[in-house]
Amino acid sequence: MANSYNNPQAPKGMRIMFGIFMVIVYLIVGLLFILDVFNIDNQTISIVVGSILIVYGIWRGYRLYVGRQ
Repeated sequence: MANSYNNPQAPKGMRIMFGIFMVIVYLIVGLLFILDVFNIDNQTISIVVGSILIVYGIWRGYRLYVGRQ
């Protein structure tokens, strides 16, 4: 299957699987930041970065869900 510029695209199922994988990665890494597994000296920065990663993972999951319909 090709797009309008005649460039090949990955199969749809593979793109969805990669999207799901990335959502899980963002959520897990965000949780690890919040739980201070990476031993960052400043707890506030760790919580902020973890929260941003979790919110971004949820946003990607929402976009993946809406894009499938």
